Amino acid sequence: MSMMVTGGAGYIGSHAVKALLRDGHDVVVVDNLCRGHIEAIERLRSLAPDRLHFVRSNVGETVHMESVLREHAVKSVLHFAALAYVGESVKEPLHYHRNNTSAALALVEACHRAGVERFVFSSTCATYGEPEANCIPIREDCPQKPINPYGWSKLHVERILADYAAYCQDAGRPFAYAALRYFNVAGSDRDRLIGEHHDPETHLIPVVLQAACGVRDEITIHGTDYPTPDGTCIRDYVHVEDLIDAHLVALNALEPAENGADQRHYNLGIGKGYSVREVIDCARNVTGRDIPVAEGPRRAGDPPVLYCDPSCINSELGWSASTPDLESMIDSAWQWMLAHPQGYATQSAANA
Repeated sequence: MSMMVTGGAGYIGSHAVKALLRDGHDVVVVDNLCRGHIEAIERLRSLAPDRLHFVRSNVGETVHMESVLREHAVKSVLHFAALAYVGESVKEPLHYHRNNTSAALALVEACHRAGVERFVFSSTCATYGEPEANCIPIREDCPQKPINPYGWSKLHVERILADYAAYCQDAGRPFAYAALRYFNVAGSDRDRLIGEHHDPETHLIPVVLQAACGVRDEITIHGTDYPTPDGTCIRDYVHVEDLIDAHLVALNALEPAENGADQRHYNLGIGKGYSVREVIDCARNVTGRDIPVAEGPRRAGDPPVLYCDPSCINSELGWSASTPDLESMIDSAWQWMLAHPQGYATQSAANA
């Protein structure tokens, strides 16, 4: 029996694949490589050549996904495959709904046909939109009111899973799912085998580190007049390895049963936030390098403060982040960037 990881050539998905291989599982990776990296798969394959199976495909191809699920006797799916640029989703909403929502629906249908019993979904804090001040820290019962197509595309999948789980309960089919709502994922594999590589890069920590190593000229702070101690936005960061550990804990806790569908929704974060200036100052300390900063206007839709209350997953599953300090998160990302200043393109250039 194998585990399927969709989007397993991407940043978060590749870390999930590594953890599953480490734990002795056979892993089927499905990725169309539109934004994933075949170099990540090649590196991961070196860990367990006989237990990693790569399928280049769109998860929205129901018939093909059903065939792959059956061929490998998959009973558990971790679904990471998605587009994840908020600004792009505003410019190309149909593309996001097709790729994130419709493709997930097709995948769930394939899982239904193939008898998959456990499904862990990579959701997002973007489903909460701009929470009211009295909802900070954000709990799972905070109203979900997305303000962009990306957030809606993820919330629609949560609805699909809930409706399917209700059907399974009525039909006596074993099924259980967890929807994990991320805040800001940071850091890289401490072995430096795999890491974060986006094009374009929009995440704050790698952007700051790119400025530290000269890949970009400076880092722009978007808004310095927010009602926060230093005037910049505050966000919750969680190390990618902690995030994946939460996925595996949630997966193992799911209990498919014919007399009821297990449904779980958890926020994933460390439960406190760091400001943009704190991230930059910490990066300066970690790298020992100057990081040029420019100040720009606020971006539309950036709330002053966003961080979660992770007590639900802590109390129900015993999970909490093992790396809550910003310095350790930044250091792991920095070690990856020092070895791969152009991400996976560094390896490609070296092999050319």
